[in-house]
Amino acid sequence: MSTLPKVAWIGLGIMGSPMSENLVEAGYPVTGYTLEREKRDRLAAAGGTAAGSVAEAVRDADVVITMVPASPQVEAVAYGPDGILENARSGALLIDMSSITPQTSIDLAEAARAKGIRVLDAPVSGGEAGAVEAVLSIMVGGEQADFDAAKPLLEALGKTIVLCGPHGSGQTVKAANQLIVAMNIQACAEAVVFLEKSGVDLKAALDVLNGGLAGSTVLTRKKDNFLARDFTPGFRVDLHHKDMGIVTDAARTVGAALPAGAVVAQLVASLREQGDGGLDHSALLRAVERLSGARI
Repeated sequence: MSTLPKVAWIGLGIMGSPMSENLVEAGYPVTGYTLEREKRDRLAAAGGTAAGSVAEAVRDADVVITMVPASPQVEAVAYGPDGILENARSGALLIDMSSITPQTSIDLAEAARAKGIRVLDAPVSGGEAGAVEAVLSIMVGGEQADFDAAKPLLEALGKTIVLCGPHGSGQTVKAANQLIVAMNIQACAEAVVFLEKSGVDLKAALDVLNGGLAGSTVLTRKKDNFLARDFTPGFRVDLHHKDMGIVTDAARTVGAALPAGAVVAQLVASLREQGDGGLDHSALLRAVERLSGARI
C-alpha cells in the first residue's frame, strides 16, 4: 500500500490526463473523474481508479486536484450538493490547477475555509508537451504551509514551482504568462509570413533566430507547428481567448495599461470568430496569412 497521499483528480482533458498519469507513475494512488467515459478508462488503464462522480472521487481523498477549462467549470465541480466542498473531508487540500480569474480563486478559498478545506490556486504553463514530460511551470497562490505540503506532489508534475503570494496570486501570474505567450506567438507568426514572402529558407531562419535573442520557449515548442502548418491542439485558441479576457479584465481592475496586449487579444478573438477556435494557438499564423492575402 502506498504511503503517499490519496489523490482525487477532476478533469482529464488534454492537460489533465497526462498530469494525472504522471502522479500514478510517481506512486500516488489517483482516483479520477471527468465527463467522458473513455478518458476515465484511460486513467484506469494507466493504473489509476475511475470514479462515477465528483463526490465519489473526492470522498476519501487527502488531496483534490481540479484541471478544468474555466471559472464556470471550477464552480460547477466545487459547489453544490454533489461538489467538492460538500463531499471532501475536512482537512483535505484542494489544488485548483485550472486557469481561471483571480477572484474565483479567492472566493473558492474563502468558501472552502468554512468547510475546513485548504486551497491552493496552482495554474500551469508548458502546454500538452510540458504536461506529458512533467516539466510544467507551476505558479501557486495560497498559504506557505499548504504550499510546502503540496510541493512534493507538484514536483511530479513540473520543474519550476513557485509560491507567488496569497490566494489568487497564481492566477494573476498565469494571466501575465498568457499575455506574454500570445504576444510571442503573434510575433513569431508575423516573422514566419515575412520570411516566407521574402523567399528565405524558413527552417534555417527559425533555427538561427531561436539561437539568438529572438529565441524563446514558444519558438522552440511551436516551430514545427509553423513549418508543417500542423495546428493539432496542444492549447486551443478558445482557451487562450478565455485567458486573454481574464488578463484584460484583471488589468483594467488594477489600472494597468496593456496596449499591445489589447491588440493581440482582438487578434485571438478574430481567429476564433473565423472558425479556428478548436485549433492550437499557434494557428495565429493563419490569421496573419489571411491579412497578408493568403487563401486559407
